[in-house]
Amino acid sequence: MEKKMVSKDDFLYPRGRYYGHVQPENLVFNANLQEFAQRVSYICNLETGGKLPPDEAYEQIKALWKQLKRSKKQLRIGEEPFQSNESESEG
Repeated sequence: MEKKMVSKDDFLYPRGRYYGHVQPENLVFNANLQEFAQRVSYICNLETGGKLPPDEAYEQIKALWKQLKRSKKQLRIGEEPFQSNESESEG
C-alpha cells in the first residue's frame, strides 16, 4: 500500500470542503473564514501554553476579526443576493 506524502502547508493549514452555494465570493470568504479559525486556534494554543500574554492574544484575535469583517464587507456577503438580478430583469 502506497502512502501519500502530505505537504507542510496542507498539514499546517488544512482546508475543509465547501458545501454551500457555489459563488466566487462565497468560496473566497469560506477560505478567509477557515484561515481565521486556524489562526485563532494557534493564538489560543500559544496563550494557553504561556508563550503569549493574554492581552496580546486578545489584540491579535481582535485584529483578525476586523480583517474578516472587512473581507465580508468587500465581498458583499450577506447583502441582498438577488438585488442585482432583479434590477437587470426590470430593464
